[in-house]
Amino acid sequence: MQDSAAPSACAFTPMPVDTILDAAVRRFAARPALDFLGQRTSYAGLGALVARAAAGLQKLGVTKGVAVGLCLPNTPYSVIMYFAVLKAGGTVVNFNPLYTVGEIEEMVRDAGVAIMVSLDAAVIHAKIGRLAAQGLFKRVIICRLGAALPPGKRLALSLFGRKGLAHVPEHAPYVEFARLISGPAQPGPVAIDPEHDIALLQFTGGTTGTPKAAMLTHANIVTNLRQVHQVMPPVVEGEERFLAILPFFHVFAMTAVMNFGLSIGAELLLLPRLDLKQLMRAIRRRRPSVLPAVPTLLTALNNAAGARAKWLRCFKFCVSGGAALPAEVRQRFERLSGAVILEGYGLSETAPVVALTRLKDLKPGSVGQALPGTVIEIRDPADPARLLPTGAHGEICVRGPQVMHGYANQPVETAQAFVEGAFRTGDIGYLDADGCLFIVDRIKDVIICGGFKVYPRIIEEAACQHPAVQDAAAIGIADSYRGQSPKLFVTLRAGERATEAELMAFLEERLNRIEMPRALEIRASLPRTPVGKLAKKELLAQEEAAGRGLGAAGA
Repeated sequence: MQDSAAPSACAFTPMPVDTILDAAVRRFAARPALDFLGQRTSYAGLGALVARAAAGLQKLGVTKGVAVGLCLPNTPYSVIMYFAVLKAGGTVVNFNPLYTVGEIEEMVRDAGVAIMVSLDAAVIHAKIGRLAAQGLFKRVIICRLGAALPPGKRLALSLFGRKGLAHVPEHAPYVEFARLISGPAQPGPVAIDPEHDIALLQFTGGTTGTPKAAMLTHANIVTNLRQVHQVMPPVVEGEERFLAILPFFHVFAMTAVMNFGLSIGAELLLLPRLDLKQLMRAIRRRRPSVLPAVPTLLTALNNAAGARAKWLRCFKFCVSGGAALPAEVRQRFERLSGAVILEGYGLSETAPVVALTRLKDLKPGSVGQALPGTVIEIRDPADPARLLPTGAHGEICVRGPQVMHGYANQPVETAQAFVEGAFRTGDIGYLDADGCLFIVDRIKDVIICGGFKVYPRIIEEAACQHPAVQDAAAIGIADSYRGQSPKLFVTLRAGERATEAELMAFLEERLNRIEMPRALEIRASLPRTPVGKLAKKELLAQEEAAGRGLGAAGA
């Protein structure tokens, strides 16, 4: 049987998350902390902006436990406001700017977000502004994209980029970022209890697809950062450059890029989106040394390299997470770059890292051993109280100081997420004799698309809103770029007509880009189980037989 004893010693002192940056500012004040398309900010400058923003937030009423939403791509504002909210005593709530208005509204109401931080980019403000017009926010802090750019790029934006910027009213509830930081240079002190005070509400569907906010304490986040640091390859503090293209609203990037990078005095090369020309230019000019990535990004770099493959030789190592890394993607990138790829496993509920491969123990197909202070248990999905032996396939369950305190406002879901104190991940895997973890499958039908979870239920419900649709079933199919993509099967009501193109156009108004099916097929009927449920396993088998199957499960 497995050893279910207490985790090994994990002697990390719990502390508020914002002290990560405070310590870096003291040690690396003159060194660059951020590079946003050529506009560089030193650690001293970043620390001063965070302090002023925190003071401004306190003037707006942010106190201990107040939820503040961040709906931002990777810009200096994302880093400044993340730490400012925490320094003011508030709780960060992350929002993916690609979410639909309905998704954002549901999360806002659930988390009790009264203050939202957003950008004046038209694609984002169209959603936030619509909710603000409904009176959903007490304040909306508007960050101006142009002000974060170098002078030359700012001019180009004013001449050519106006269609991409929104006109934001100059009255309540809107507050300009420049006004926010115009007051006191330091915020008032806040007494934070790292073990119990919630630093972050990170929304996840878990294994059910129902949005839930994982409550991560300051101790959860800081301890996971220290755990990761302990097993990472050697880094030179104050000298590394991290390629920061993974979005900080994703918990993997929050820990492995932003928090880890800043904690060692690294310079974060911020890129707001995946633009291959911009990405390759940044790699050539700034030569980042550390690459946190998801398989989609590695695939894009492999495809873009060509004659420029020598540019990738700047990386010391890469850490891949968010989804399973196909062997061919790993092998090609390591051949092109000369850098080893470490693969990890984690969840929003675990802040997020649970396991990480080590340089001395790289096993094909494994996501590594548990982090220090973490215990991984494999339990029988049919009888979760029963531990399974080494090598047996079962549900992966986790104990450790990085495990969340539960789901906000969801006592039933929280109770169901734990068994005998261990967090139930909803993933199927096994441990070998060396304690290396292998991911086999998922208990539910979650599709991992470019590192993001996509829930078939959401796609199916959107499709069934169409008056011609009778039944809908979404599954994950192999995607050489994203790892997996959704495919939707539908049947039509008797006497109704609709084309695949019409249905896709209908879905575009109801799903975000990540959720949109890569393919849609109208069928006369869909396979069902003996009790009448849609048989997705049969659909998957049909797709696999046609060479379009699910492929490896995401990590």
